[in-house]
Amino acid sequence: MLTATYTLVALSVEQAHIRLSLLSFQKYVQSTLTRQQTLTLAQLEYACETLERLYQACSWRKVELYLIPALRQATQRADQLLDELSRLNGMALDVVRRLKEGAQQGEARGEGQGAGHVSAFCDALDSFCTTLLQRLEKEEQELFAIARSAICGDAWFAIANKLLAHDAQVAEARRSVPDADVISLVPRLAPPAEPVATIDIQMPAVRDRARDRARNPVILRAAGGD
Repeated sequence: MLTATYTLVALSVEQAHIRLSLLSFQKYVQSTLTRQQTLTLAQLEYACETLERLYQACSWRKVELYLIPALRQATQRADQLLDELSRLNGMALDVVRRLKEGAQQGEARGEGQGAGHVSAFCDALDSFCTTLLQRLEKEEQELFAIARSAICGDAWFAIANKLLAHDAQVAEARRSVPDADVISLVPRLAPPAEPVATIDIQMPAVRDRARDRARNPVILRAAGGD
């Protein structure tokens, strides 16, 4: 069972990174956005972009790619739990789609969120984070326990090998194209789940200026007269 223990520990580390990302974004929403009377288009764009990145990070986790398929093959004991996890995932996806559509409509009109909509928008962001945090909790408390007892030794060994290959492929993809999104480069691989603080909590315009300064430091200094 050492292989099973190693695999579950590795999956738990990934879960912890995802949880930190969700909690960090939830804190940002509660401490910043909820205190504003209105939200700008830049803030809406940032929130929806981060929401989608968090959803993608959750969807491409190793638990989704390797553990759940192996568990489905090993036993039917987890079917009800897996249905519940899928339901939670669907709820989170509905929030992403709804808010993204609303942000696109606001962009088309050239306006942000007024005072009457800020509360509903922030409530939706908070519910997204809460839903996925609930899913992570169920996976760790219930899914891992079923997997440990239901999956055989050879299957655990196969999962562990897939995790190692997964990490190697992600590292290679990042070395090949450092600035690219690993999800788009390697469709079946998940990007490392990072805390929101390292995902870059900045408004799009600020982020773009920072990127321009990094790429063209000499030109920008000359333009600024330094």
